[in-house]
Amino acid sequence: MLADLVSASVFYEVAVLLVIAAAVGLAGHMLRQPLIVSFILVGILVGPAGLDLVRSSDHVELLSQLGIALLLFLVGIKLDVKLIQSLGMVSLATGLGQVAFTSIIGFAIALGLGFDPLTSIYIAVALTFSSTIIIVKLLSDKREIDSLHGRIALGFLIVQDLVVVLAMIVLSAIGIGGAENGGAGALLGVLLAGILMVAAVIVFIRFIANPLTAILARSPELLLSFAIALAAMFAALGDLFGLGKELGGLLAGVALASTPYREAVSARLAPLRDFLLLFFFIGLGSRLDLSLLGENIPAAAIFSAFVLIGNPLIVVIIMGVMGYRRRTGFLAGLTVAQISEFSLIFMAMGLSLGHVNDQALGLVTLVGLITIAASTYMITYSHRLYPLVEPLLSPFERRNINHAETDNGETAQKHHDIVLFGLGRYGGAIAQRLLNRGVSTLGVDFNPSAVKLWRERGLDAVYGDLTDQEFLTHLPLSQVRWVISTTSDLETGVTHEDTRIAMISTLRKFGFAGKIAVTSQRGAALERLQEAGADLILFPFQDAADQAVELLTGEAPEPERIETPEYSDDQRDIED
Repeated sequence: MLADLVSASVFYEVAVLLVIAAAVGLAGHMLRQPLIVSFILVGILVGPAGLDLVRSSDHVELLSQLGIALLLFLVGIKLDVKLIQSLGMVSLATGLGQVAFTSIIGFAIALGLGFDPLTSIYIAVALTFSSTIIIVKLLSDKREIDSLHGRIALGFLIVQDLVVVLAMIVLSAIGIGGAENGGAGALLGVLLAGILMVAAVIVFIRFIANPLTAILARSPELLLSFAIALAAMFAALGDLFGLGKELGGLLAGVALASTPYREAVSARLAPLRDFLLLFFFIGLGSRLDLSLLGENIPAAAIFSAFVLIGNPLIVVIIMGVMGYRRRTGFLAGLTVAQISEFSLIFMAMGLSLGHVNDQALGLVTLVGLITIAASTYMITYSHRLYPLVEPLLSPFERRNINHAETDNGETAQKHHDIVLFGLGRYGGAIAQRLLNRGVSTLGVDFNPSAVKLWRERGLDAVYGDLTDQEFLTHLPLSQVRWVISTTSDLETGVTHEDTRIAMISTLRKFGFAGKIAVTSQRGAALERLQEAGADLILFPFQDAADQAVELLTGEAPEPERIETPEYSDDQRDIED
């Protein structure tokens, strides 16, 4: 019946595909899986190996190409010169080192499994890419974007994006050289066209981008339409000149990367990108043969194990050599324990050039399904996973730890009455008021920028994380009266509550005799936190509401108004 319906009209076909995608996406969401996994499964389900519902392959291909162009546009819009300059040495070294070692080892594994050298190169390069979209989402959900490992991870993900760009440029050049009537003349013509497009982008950035977007930004809808038009135009020009739609879309993004509206454009276009990429995966699924996927299971298992275990280990080793603690290396390394949508796009380009076959594309697709699904849980439960593997990572930690993790001087060893975890808006306000009253307070935060900012304001502050049991046990707590945690359970209500309970348990286990205060957004957590040993539960919203009522009814005096610095979200060294 479905087959008859989709055959009747392109509109009916697209409607059925969207309904199936929504249903599979809902199931994936319930399992806490990224949309990419659901989209790949949708592609396989509606392809010829499944329900065989794809009839209008030309229309699907068109939407697929628009999706890829838009994806590259959003990569390009992140490639601001200032952003690239902000990459630290650890991000650059870790990113390049991970790409190099993964490529070399992946190539050797592919050769050992019997793949020819060219296919082995494609597979090896595909294994190096990790999904920035997924990682940013997971780290944001866990509120670890601004942590040390989060910043490092975002840094080397940007390096990976640059490698993606270079890889696609190389592929385009190979495609030009291998095309019919190709040769030095054709290659020179495309090179000149590329230079002209880059020059046009430079002129646009220098003289047009900022004033034009300032006018367009008066109407957000118009700004969005302009961005889509620019991406489509550059993609078309890139295809016309032989550079490819992907590089054209990338250059369009670079053209807007230095404007103050790039984040607004990026945020508004992200849902459209996800929608259009659905059709890329539908088109991908229509080319997959499940029998070939079955044949690839042993190889996919080997490559998946390498990505899930080998890639994080490579990052741990590189960061260990640079002096970072094994915990930081492990948490950052988990972000490369999967391949990305770019891996599949890269293989699809290779297929279109005749460099790889359907079997290689199916293999990488299967590796993507396995690694993305598994790494999502690994990253989500990273703090529970770390104690299990901590003893195995000790050989990769140097005795001389990097200053970024130990730049605490004698601050942490001084006498303090209060230790305050979390220097965000709420915690920072508490810290400022304690500081004004002369209460000796030690602030702790996992955001290095927050630590630096509060030190400049005169507060004793150190880098640390309340989920790090080793850090907690080394704090001088013998004379501390209060330990306060201001981390929030607003977004999940589970992970952070467990984190606070683990902190309370660790402090009591190692003999802390003072009092412990924790923050909660939910009254349901009150009993569990009290049973764990918390002496005081702070409810910021409820407490603020109580004070507001007292002010409105004249039952309380006007409170002091203190300006506290803002550092979160808007002042990240590396934007997501």
